[in-house]
Amino acid sequence: MKKSKPNPKANRGILFFAYAASALFLCMGVYMGYFIQAKSEDAINNPYNARLSTFADRTVRGKILANDGTVLAETAVASDGTETRNYPYGELFAHAVGHSTAGTTGIEDLANFYLLTSHVNLLQKTVDDLAGRKSAGDSVVTTLDVALQTVASDALGNRRGAVIAMEPDTGKILAMVSKPAYDPNAVAAGWEELAGGDSSEARLLNRATQGLYPPGSTFKIVTALQYMREHPGAYNDYEFDCGGVFERDGYRIQCYHQTAHGKQNFTQAFANSCNGAFANLGLTVDLGEMHDLAGQLMFGRDLPLAVPYSRSVYQMDEDADEWEILQTSIGQGKTLVTPMHSLLLTAAIANGGILMQPYFIDHVENAAGQQGRAFKPAVYGELMVANEADALTGLMVAAVNEGTGSALRTDAYQAAGKTGSAEFEQGKETHAWFVGFAPVERPRIAVCVIVEEGGSGGQTAAPIARKLFDEYLGAE
Repeated sequence: MKKSKPNPKANRGILFFAYAASALFLCMGVYMGYFIQAKSEDAINNPYNARLSTFADRTVRGKILANDGTVLAETAVASDGTETRNYPYGELFAHAVGHSTAGTTGIEDLANFYLLTSHVNLLQKTVDDLAGRKSAGDSVVTTLDVALQTVASDALGNRRGAVIAMEPDTGKILAMVSKPAYDPNAVAAGWEELAGGDSSEARLLNRATQGLYPPGSTFKIVTALQYMREHPGAYNDYEFDCGGVFERDGYRIQCYHQTAHGKQNFTQAFANSCNGAFANLGLTVDLGEMHDLAGQLMFGRDLPLAVPYSRSVYQMDEDADEWEILQTSIGQGKTLVTPMHSLLLTAAIANGGILMQPYFIDHVENAAGQQGRAFKPAVYGELMVANEADALTGLMVAAVNEGTGSALRTDAYQAAGKTGSAEFEQGKETHAWFVGFAPVERPRIAVCVIVEEGGSGGQTAAPIARKLFDEYLGAE
């Protein structure tokens, strides 16, 4: 019987199919590995994922702890199996820790996957299964400092606003206070009032990350940086004679309470927060480059933040009219910023121009206290070069030693800062701002404070920051 000859075309088809199937299988394997390592937590943590309910069916939600192990949130289980989420500090950590009733917010949301995952040992898991009870979920140890959070809250008092602190060289968020706050223990009972109550209260709003405010004179940091970039080596030659009111083509810009600062050089104008000098500076800078700088400093862009936040706004284009230029240069106009964004810019200056990724969770541990996943400091990017950060630091030191930041003067440490008083509505008092860090020679803490309708940043916001610096740096 005559043998048939192999069909080369058929063999090539079979080989092509085999190679294609192998490549597809390999791609699926690579994607599955990537998904498990990088995306699985996001998918499982999605509130629309039905699997979350199955996690909760077999796991008691884990604890949220401060950086020293203090309990900030835990679940109590009654004899009948009823679970109650408790927040021992009530309103103090309301926006930072969040709540897990009527949805999840804050760290409760950020760490949802970990809190509903249990890594108890196999024996304990078997005993729990046989007894028909849930296993204890993992705990998350946060970067939050109870003492610093308490100082921040007490210093802000009953006023509306926000206070945030972080380590500039690591990105650890040390404290985050937003007021007015709410009691996370009473969310279920008072949800209708919280969600639909007086809009001026907005207790659920985290003003630290979601509140948008005109930056006022804290924005002079940006204007100063742009002017320095355009006049390297010569910016210190700038001079301005302040009479308390700057007039140009029928427009008037006045300094705070029409204070006449007299002859000012570049450093003095910054230290004394001279509106006239910076409005005049704004008329000289390249508006296109200024717009690019704002983008580099994350205005109108996403922040490297894992909790909900609002994007800051910068809208001055190259064809802006003179009034918009004057206003924007001193932090008014259409510019809006969140306190968290202001803090990140300040932390980058303190860290030589390098912004570290801000984070709230230090590590995860099981019910026995054995450490699991740890979160390490990570660089987000370079917002400015080192010599620019050094120059801005010098200006901020002058603001403390010679200008509006005098509330931070102390022999215990050298602080750097910038105050701000931001107009937002005619007939109302200005918002009070302060951003700064200490100690200058080796920055350990950066702080942002805003007090709504607080008036002078130097008189209202700066003393609050001073209390945080004193607490964290151990000053008396």
